Amino acid sequence: VDAGHRAVIFDRFRGVQDAVVGEGTHFLIPWVQKPIIFDCRSRPRNIPVITGSKDLQNVNITLRILFRPVTAQLPRIFTSIGEDYDERVLPSITTEILKSVVARFDAGELITQRELVSRQVSEDLTERAATFGLILDDVSLTHLTFGKEFTEAVEMKQVAQQEAERARFIVEKAEQQKKAAVISAEGDSKAAELIANSLATAGDGLIELRKLEAAEDIAYQLSRSRNITYLPSGQSVL
Repeated sequence: VDAGHRAVIFDRFRGVQDAVVGEGTHFLIPWVQKPIIFDCRSRPRNIPVITGSKDLQNVNITLRILFRPVTAQLPRIFTSIGEDYDERVLPSITTEILKSVVARFDAGELITQRELVSRQVSEDLTERAATFGLILDDVSLTHLTFGKEFTEAVEMKQVAQQEAERARFIVEKAEQQKKAAVISAEGDSKAAELIANSLATAGDGLIELRKLEAAEDIAYQLSRSRNITYLPSGQSVL
């Protein structure tokens, strides 16, 4: 018997023996006894399942399992199930457990609470597999997708949320611009009121001064221009 393997002895007169033969070299009676070799090392298996969530969304799940048989129960496994026990047991119990667990969660919870879903599947599947003499060393959800309609609905929801955020920003910007315009108008109105009060109190002397300053500046700018010529008043130009 090779390393990691066990043998069950079938006797033509007494049937399957209860004793399990371990690794190494053993003797058997030719023609009367026949060994059935089982691999007792952990082996991987991927099982895809299509099921429905609590909110009736189609979910595609792939479950990866590391399994091995219980050594002491190999005679019972061989007698009641057969050498291909993994083909007969794992697909059926995995599909049943996955459908049962996934039906407790809606689509959003399957994404946000994936660790909880995986742990619940592992606990239920390990307990169920033990009744068939199987040990599950690891149970993992390696693939989880939803139907086309649900995926498109999620994408449309994200686009709608982005558009709503953009519209809210535009409204807030318009409100701020409105407030700024009101404040600017109020400032201009207040400044005009102050100027009018000052003119009514002190007269228009300030305006005349500003006119003289403006005329002086204009005359200075014109005197520096080559296209401007000053002629004396009351004399013949020629």
